[in-house]
Amino acid sequence: MDRSELALVAFGGLLGATLRYLVAVAVPGTGGTLVVNVLGSFALGTFVTTVSSRRVQLLFGTGLLSSFTTYSTFAVQTAELTMAGGLVNVGANYVLGFAAAALGLAVGGKR
Repeated sequence: MDRSELALVAFGGLLGATLRYLVAVAVPGTGGTLVVNVLGSFALGTFVTTVSSRRVQLLFGTGLLSSFTTYSTFAVQTAELTMAGGLVNVGANYVLGFAAAALGLAVGGKR
């Protein structure tokens, strides 16, 4: 990897983290985490089927989407919920995330 590739990942990460923060401000708590994880799953599903450029993959996939979606926040927020709330949160993130990824793959043309 050369420095320009590292810069692409870093810039994508900056954009993704900023977008993640803006979603968290607009939709606080577990709702915001669900929104970014579902949107990110859809975007990545579409992205992997339509983009072949390594540089775009580094910027958008590795940089932006990796910092936009968030497993660690999902895990901490889920652990702080009641048992029933945690089960609903896990179910919602996984069911909607997989559905969004499948839809993204379909939109991108992969069957």
